[in-house]
Amino acid sequence: MAETRAKVATVDPVWTRICDEAEAAVRDEPLLGALIHAGLLHHPTMERALAYRFSLKLASGEMSEQILREIADEAYGSDARLGQAARADLVAVVDRDPACHRFVQPILFFKGYQALQSYRIAHWLWGQGRRDMAYFVQMRTSEMFGVDIHPAARIGKGVMIDHAHSIVIGETAVVGDNVSMLHSVTLGGTGKEEEDRHPKIGDGVLIGAGAKVLGNIHVGANSRIAAGSVVLSDVPCCKTVAGVPAKIVGEAGCDQPSVKMDHRLKGCDCED
Repeated sequence: MAETRAKVATVDPVWTRICDEAEAAVRDEPLLGALIHAGLLHHPTMERALAYRFSLKLASGEMSEQILREIADEAYGSDARLGQAARADLVAVVDRDPACHRFVQPILFFKGYQALQSYRIAHWLWGQGRRDMAYFVQMRTSEMFGVDIHPAARIGKGVMIDHAHSIVIGETAVVGDNVSMLHSVTLGGTGKEEEDRHPKIGDGVLIGAGAKVLGNIHVGANSRIAAGSVVLSDVPCCKTVAGVPAKIVGEAGCDQPSVKMDHRLKGCDCED
């Protein structure tokens, strides 16, 4: 066991840290031992643990846990980018969410992280032409987590969805790397248009709670969208927009709004 763990540590420090934290959590709260062993410590890799969690949460009378586990194992086994994105998302949550103190928390308890990983499997299915199965995963993810992401949407890595209640991301939406968004965010259309009709969110953007970004518009990299705003037109890079409809109210305040997570309109100080 020690030899296996040492080998894993040299190639996957994220998974090694998760296992170390999981063992400590079992010592601290033995009543969670069965859950933590089944969800984490019984698995040789992070991908296998995520596949187990995916199947456990999304299984229903319509689709067995075994079938979903086979789908997830196939996805992770055939596309290494899924595991890479899962690690980047996990680090993003730990770095940006002050309520997250350990790597095990998002995997076990945070529905935003779990819903995002479920979307990634649905997106993989979509890319394989298995669209009805992708829609099924979308449906179950929405039912279980309150997060409705179309499987055709394209979402980068290092993404954090905090609280993750009532998130909606449409079919032709694009979300860049290192984006942070809070609950009740909508990246939607403006009517019954077909084709390309949803927002394109640049890298490093921070989207506040309840914000609605509608239509085939572009939000420039490292911008901020204030809570409750309705964005209907393009946003330049490194700006802050607020209001209904949203207007530019200033600079973004720092070069990494999604990491700094400062939602105050006066800006943020990246020198901290």
